[in-house]
Amino acid sequence: MTGLTAYTVPELLRIRAEQEPDGVAMIVDGHGTMTFAEWDRRSTAVAGGLAGRGVAHGDRVALLFGSRDWIDFAVAFCGVLKAGAVAVPLSDRLAPAETRYMLEHCAASAVLHGRDLAPPDGGHWAAATADVESGLGPASYGDARVRPADLAQILYTSGTTGRPKGVGASHANLAYGCVTQPNRRRFAHSRHLLHAFPIGTNAGQTMLLNALDARPAVLTPARFTPGRFARMIETYRPGTVFMVPSMAIELLNAGLHERHDMSSVLLLGSAAAALPPALSERLAAAFPNATVTNYYTSTEAAPAQTIMIFDRDRPAALGRPAFGGALRVTDEAGTPLPAGEVGEVWMRSPTSTRSYYGDAAASAQAFRNGWVRMGDLGYVDADGYLYLVDRESDVVKTGAFKVSTLQVEAALYEHPRVAEAAVFGVPHPVLGTALAAAIVPRSAGLSATEVRAFLMDRVARHELPERVFVVDDLPRNRSGKVIKKELSALLGDSRLHTEGD
Repeated sequence: MTGLTAYTVPELLRIRAEQEPDGVAMIVDGHGTMTFAEWDRRSTAVAGGLAGRGVAHGDRVALLFGSRDWIDFAVAFCGVLKAGAVAVPLSDRLAPAETRYMLEHCAASAVLHGRDLAPPDGGHWAAATADVESGLGPASYGDARVRPADLAQILYTSGTTGRPKGVGASHANLAYGCVTQPNRRRFAHSRHLLHAFPIGTNAGQTMLLNALDARPAVLTPARFTPGRFARMIETYRPGTVFMVPSMAIELLNAGLHERHDMSSVLLLGSAAAALPPALSERLAAAFPNATVTNYYTSTEAAPAQTIMIFDRDRPAALGRPAFGGALRVTDEAGTPLPAGEVGEVWMRSPTSTRSYYGDAAASAQAFRNGWVRMGDLGYVDADGYLYLVDRESDVVKTGAFKVSTLQVEAALYEHPRVAEAAVFGVPHPVLGTALAAAIVPRSAGLSATEVRAFLMDRVARHELPERVFVVDDLPRNRSGKVIKKELSALLGDSRLHTEGD
């Protein structure tokens, strides 16, 4: 960004297409490649097709796509915005009831969808991207006069603690920090930027903006498997790779870094959830030339974020504010707390803030005077580095103590035979709530007794799980975050069983 210039997303695409018409913007492995000129031309055709079907400025248009259709999704997204409408990205992993709720909540007038997806039912018309493109060409499309302050996107939260909320973002919010000078583009060390974030998530939308703004071509698999991801690293030799912690765990546990060349990766970024220190250590060893970096933000707070390059002197830190944002930790009344004291984490966006679409009451609770409540408890140290204690909703009060499940999980990840771990609360007749741990072992035979003995030297007595369960996998949402309320619900399920003892 030059000075205080505010762009719209279509302007970013137009500028990039003029500068690098034949430059590759996006690659879906095995399914296609798209240049900036193609992206600009096709999205203009989509805008014309939408206008021809009556889509007006401010209308909400849902986008329902799977990972193999990233290119068509990118075309549809920019086409909707060029038409002056609001894009509502949705994942094809949603249950039909979730999709219906989101379409009704935002009052979507249309749905653009992937090639092989059945259009959802409802009071709207639906079409595949290619069908809308062929309706009206660029010559028949007029400028919709899109402005930076216009609403550009509604993105639904993952709903880990309640019903999903629609988070609205303006063009100015999405385009903040994007540059138009070719010699200043991000990730200049890379020819390819590899990720596997799903459509319909904040991390996925960040990668879409990277395709418009960053130096490398953005590369993604049609479907994530650890083996496919490792092969893509070896084949394409990306300098930049983004993952969520669950993907990193799968890749490491399969030993794929021992069978594939990971030396090209110079920046390994993790988003969507905090990296346990033990996992950061494993990643640093598996990617010998990479700087392991953790990004902390939320759908509501973006583009505000903290960035942390893994530091063995501060293994649990999540960094300091970046790109003009700000951070504070407050008490329940909103008063900032001094360094070292635990409280509510707030972040301030460096540009226009987001808000909950159609929910003024919830917006008033989460968005205040440019600050965004993160829903996390944490503290900052004397140097301004953020440390998370837990999600407010995940803190377990057992007897007279409040326990951080994140700290106990970090200790579990230090066990050489624990592949994944999640700590949560279960009912207890005396304490009210006790700690339980669900673990995915790397090998058979790991007992609860062994796990508890391992933890005794690493956590306080009240932080020691009363019950340890072994599971085949942890329930996760589409962003890769563990859904702890589902673990509690599985207590009587055959998939969750006490090991050993």
